[in-house]
Amino acid sequence: MDAVCIVGAGTMGSGIAQAFAQSGYKVFLLDLNIELARKGVQRILDSLDEEVQKGRITRLDLDSISASVHAVHDFESCKEAKLVIEAVPEDLNTKQMVFNKLDSTFPTDVILASNTSSLSIARITESVNAQKRVIGMHFMNPAPVINLVEIIRGEKTSEEVYGQVLEHVNNLGKVSAIVKDRPGFVLNRILIPMINEAICIFEEGTASVEDIDKVMINGANNQIGPLALADLIGLDVCLEIMKALHKAFGDDKYKPCRLLEQMVADGKLGRKSRSGFYSYE
Repeated sequence: MDAVCIVGAGTMGSGIAQAFAQSGYKVFLLDLNIELARKGVQRILDSLDEEVQKGRITRLDLDSISASVHAVHDFESCKEAKLVIEAVPEDLNTKQMVFNKLDSTFPTDVILASNTSSLSIARITESVNAQKRVIGMHFMNPAPVINLVEIIRGEKTSEEVYGQVLEHVNNLGKVSAIVKDRPGFVLNRILIPMINEAICIFEEGTASVEDIDKVMINGANNQIGPLALADLIGLDVCLEIMKALHKAFGDDKYKPCRLLEQMVADGKLGRKSRSGFYSYE
């Protein structure tokens, strides 16, 4: 298998790294802060240990997978990567700076992908000289579990790059959905406003958190309720996506609910902060 480099060792970056490592890839998890990169690797090990406890993988599997993941803090350390996936926070300027560095570091035959959940691939990668090698690969959280990757082709993405990315996704045992470069793509343009509406319904006092989730699980055949899902995704992530959609379309149906804004301001981000619509103590 090829080596891959995941830039950004947060929740999404470490999850994507785990998905590749479990599929036999050599993985470099890169963060400019080496301690954050190491924490990302530890997050992967903790996740794999849970899989061992549940009997889904063996201890030998864990040892083999963990040996394939490397925490690094400089781009030179992962020059053997044939695919680089940017998974830094959902901020346009930050992502543009990352791609400027990637373009100057990696040879033109290396695929440069973004895991953005809502921003324009064209805007993020506009500094890249060889536009044929840029593409969007939107993984969902938790990346090792969710069986879908949205593939967003740039205007000049080559057929070769497109084919290779489809092959990588297939190697991960995931399904590819081909979407155009539009704000929010498909999943988040449908999902996040639905979550936002559920938050507004709770804020209005129409129903409790538990009953809102109960309605959607039992009435709409969802596997998880929208408010529990918001906690899993991260309320800060939900807010950033809603803001991006609202800015892109100028339509108040994408305006973030006031309660969502307040909870993020209060540091109640969901599972990552152990407090959101549910408590995770």
